[in-house]
Amino acid sequence: MPLTISLLADRPDLVGPMWDMPNSWPEFMRHDPIGGLFYGNVETRFAEFVLVAQDDAGEVVACAYSVPFVLDGGELPDNGWDFVIRNGLLTSLRGQEPDAISAVEIAVRPDHQGTGVSRQMLAAMRDNAARRGFAELVAPVRPTGKTDVHEPMSTYAFRVREDGLPVDPWLRVHVRAGGRIAKVAPRSMVVPGTLAEWREWTGLPFDVTGPVRVPRALTPVSCDVEHGVATYVEPNVWVVHRTGC
Repeated sequence: MPLTISLLADRPDLVGPMWDMPNSWPEFMRHDPIGGLFYGNVETRFAEFVLVAQDDAGEVVACAYSVPFVLDGGELPDNGWDFVIRNGLLTSLRGQEPDAISAVEIAVRPDHQGTGVSRQMLAAMRDNAARRGFAELVAPVRPTGKTDVHEPMSTYAFRVREDGLPVDPWLRVHVRAGGRIAKVAPRSMVVPGTLAEWREWTGLPFDVTGPVRVPRALTPVSCDVEHGVATYVEPNVWVVHRTGC
């Protein structure tokens, strides 16, 4: 579908519609304590790295968020999503020159999912990285198909179909777009909470110590009834895109 994709920095009038756009993320993922470091600074620090897509009626139907950070020649970190957000904010606060850029999120309005919008947003994010002089766009990818598969991410991430493409649909989009699967980020996002909070987020009882399978989580949530807490550690998959810069 044809989209008009704009930088938030050029279209500050889209801030309200961007935040108001519905998305399909599970509730527990909205409570990662690191996420606010990015989203709370989008308008003031990262507007040049946010892309907003409108349909032909002018409605916001997708957003793509990325963040520049300092990797300093190091390896892609095990704490993928949390790392790039924390590092990206510190880079900005310190006035450092970033040497890498990472995707943070591509969000598509639920009624437009499955129409190729995410593929267009990924391409636009990569092009924006190239315009800003980054040779690569890295992404701690959340494999969407993993929610239905109970196996370690270390094997799931590298499983392929007969045509050589990943079995996971979102990883497949990245590879088709030229991305290279680099490694697993085993603790990309960590969501801690009290049992009361987890009950509120999921509607599950969280009344037995041990692993709890939560719908749309990539791994079980670790529940500790004695101490009244539960923690979700989400693995992601690092994908590297050359930008052509």
